[in-house]
This record gives sequence, structure tokens and C-alpha cells, in this order.
Amino acid sequence: MIQVAPSLLAADFSNLEKQIAFVNDSEASMLHLDVMDGVFVPNISFGFPVIKVASRLSTKPLDVHLMVVQPEKWIDHMKDAGADIMNVHFEASSHLHRTIEAIIEAGMKPAVTLNPTTPVDMLRDIIGELYMVLLMSVDPGFGGQEFIPNTLRKIDRLKELIAATGSSALIEVDGGINETTGRLASEHGADILVAGSKVFNSPNPVEMISRLSRL
Repeated sequence: MIQVAPSLLAADFSNLEKQIAFVNDSEASMLHLDVMDGVFVPNISFGFPVIKVASRLSTKPLDVHLMVVQPEKWIDHMKDAGADIMNVHFEASSHLHRTIEAIIEAGMKPAVTLNPTTPVDMLRDIIGELYMVLLMSVDPGFGGQEFIPNTLRKIDRLKELIAATGSSALIEVDGGINETTGRLASEHGADILVAGSKVFNSPNPVEMISRLSRL
């Protein structure tokens, strides 16, 4: 089974408690939260108040994906808000090793995200310290985009890098995930699928999570 991380960005925020409750009752492995600042990406999503609510309501670990500039500024805040995994963009962190060490020191699991055009080999010198690598399969900042096919080749290259370095990092894929693209990502070696619209817009989200987890 592949792990599924429903993305809260696609949820109905007028009834957040109910939306998180069905994730709790599902086979989801974690809850994915996209934090956007309107600078690193051309959109703004939500911040610490929503993360704190999600932490209180969720029985699943919180996978917090920061699409923000200077993510290192928010490490202690993320820990206090309830993040279990803090995921920062390679492109947004000037001193990535220092940031990863600080995330570990704060007691969170460190993860790094790569934009579609960032080569996976850029992580060669840090991948041994990472819990997870997130490959964006769309351009970050908006939901509902189509899966970029080159992501499959990036998964292959990332698997090779993980094997070559002896890393235990998990591979997460985010963007345009449905039953077709999710199966392809799984076949190429992805460990975790982030699914937003496909889950939260489904007539039966719990069943959809179950179907995705069996791809």
C-alpha cells in the first residue's frame, strides 16, 4: 500500500472539523497542510491559527509544506503550532543544512521540496538527513493543475540517489494526483501521494483515500 496525505487546501473551510474527522476515520497516513505567503508563490493560503486547529482535531501527523521565503524563521512557530513534519523548499532556503539541523533540533521530522525544474541531485549532500523529499508534480501555488509527466523520471532519479547514498528518505509526490497519475507515481517508486481535490471533492472521500492507498 502507498501512503496517502490528503491536502487540507482543498477542504471546505466552513466545516473544517467535519473535513478533518473523515480524514481521521480514513486510511490516510498524514494530513498535508500547504502554507503559502504570496511571495514565494503567487497565492496566500493559511497560517498558524489553522495549523493549531488542525493539530487539535487531527489524529494523523501533520505534514506542513511551507511555500514561503525564509522558512527558517518559522521553525519554532511550526513546532508550537503542532507540525510533525516541516517541509521547506530547496529554492527558498539559502542555508539548507542549517535549516534542516534546526528542524531536527526542534523535534520535527525534516523534509525538502523540489520544484518541477529543480534537479534531484541538488540534494545529494543533504539527503542522508532527510525524513522525506517532496517532488512537486505541478508548479506550486495553486490546486487543480495537471500532473507534469517528467515527474516520473524525477522519481526514478531520486530513487537512484537514495539508494546510492544509503538514505532512508521517503518520496512524496504532490500535484495533479488522481487514480491514473497516482498509480504511475507508485509504480515508479513514490511512497506518499498528496491528494487534494481528488479527495475532498469526492462524493465519498474515505473511499477515495482507500482506493488511492491501493494503487
